[in-house]
Amino acid sequence: MIPDYAGFSMSADSRLMDMLTGYAAAHQHPINIAVHLVGIPIIMLGVFIPMTWLSIEVINIKLNLAQITLIAMFIFYLTLDWIFAMVFLVMAAAIATLAAKLGGYPSSTAWIIAGAAFFGGYAAQFVGHAIEKSMPVLVKHPVQANLAAPFFTIVEIFKLLHLRDEVFTRVQQRIAEIREQQSNTL
Repeated sequence: MIPDYAGFSMSADSRLMDMLTGYAAAHQHPINIAVHLVGIPIIMLGVFIPMTWLSIEVINIKLNLAQITLIAMFIFYLTLDWIFAMVFLVMAAAIATLAAKLGGYPSSTAWIIAGAAFFGGYAAQFVGHAIEKSMPVLVKHPVQANLAAPFFTIVEIFKLLHLRDEVFTRVQQRIAEIREQQSNTL
């Protein structure tokens, strides 16, 4: 069992551990990790800019589609880990705020910024995976990749800061176990 900081135990077989292991296995090279740390928030910015143009009023509170999306992602991430989810919320709120500001530019300028962020961020991901010599999850599972990538950006920040090291130690152990099982079946 791996302790989390909420006073509960996170089983090595939990959904979070499975997701972390699957993601980390394709993101071992430091350059690929660095590219993702920059590229994923940039992609989010590119997606959020046009989403800020669509809004609805809920209980006298005006919310744009970017805000609604980040709230939905936050709720999903809460089911995985509340600490990572809270940090995601802060990061995503900052990105959504910047997106709203950039979305307020003349539409041609806003579209250029959004397109450059979106396509540039994805191009960087493919370069990172070429260096890693691994297939981007986006190619195999596009919905999963786009939903999970922002969460894993937060996880990588924790890893770089050596916070919750026991989680990452277990993830690396599971990756090694899986790779050994795969090599034994070949």
